[in-house]
Amino acid sequence: MSVMLMVLAAAYGAATGLLIPRPAHRLAVGPEEEWRAVCPGGHAITGAARGWLGRGHCPDCGAYGPGVLSTAVATAVACAALAAATGPRPELVAWLMMTPVGVLLVTVDWRVRRLPDALTVPLAGLAAALLGLDGWLTGETGAWRRALLGGLVLGAGYLLLYVVNPQGIGLGDVKLAVGLGVALGWYGWRTLVTGGAAGVLLGALYGAGLLIFRRGARGTAMPLGPFMILGAFGGLLLGAAAAA
Repeated sequence: MSVMLMVLAAAYGAATGLLIPRPAHRLAVGPEEEWRAVCPGGHAITGAARGWLGRGHCPDCGAYGPGVLSTAVATAVACAALAAATGPRPELVAWLMMTPVGVLLVTVDWRVRRLPDALTVPLAGLAAALLGLDGWLTGETGAWRRALLGGLVLGAGYLLLYVVNPQGIGLGDVKLAVGLGVALGWYGWRTLVTGGAAGVLLGALYGAGLLIFRRGARGTAMPLGPFMILGAFGGLLLGAAAAA
């Protein structure tokens, strides 16, 4: 059962990962810029949902930006790992729904150092809604309330970091922390602390590496979102395994 679940989760992840390059290209713009409506070659982006869904390659000139293979593999591996750790428990639906959004956020933030509200806010809402449904169906309403509180706690923690160091933390990181905190809080406070601290630590190690290897100067902008998501991913794996 677990192997079949992993295979199905990986197939789902690969299928959704194939759709990521198009919205990643459209969303990878500056704060005051409109979402891109053309490919790198200047061809209009069309397709389902007003051009947001469809092939990861422009039919006229090639890729939109991130490679289809990389996003498909990353999403498939993440979904399979979550399925292996969580098993057939209902919260797996929430993790699988959130994973493509997480990969999309990593892709956009890495390219333009920005976490769009169009992704971070729905991610938090999606986590709260799906886990709320899970809690209602299974009777684990206490876990859902803790998840909501976890989102507030982690969001407040990043807001404090933003106030202390606005050049190192962006408001997009604060909004992302809310959604990640909801997910981590489902498995308890230890999972929340582990996943939240892991994200900060990974980001700090990356920043230190840039300085050590002279690939960046103090104050150089770096994407924190990918490390926050990676830390939360690790926390979820540990929390799900402990809950099994």
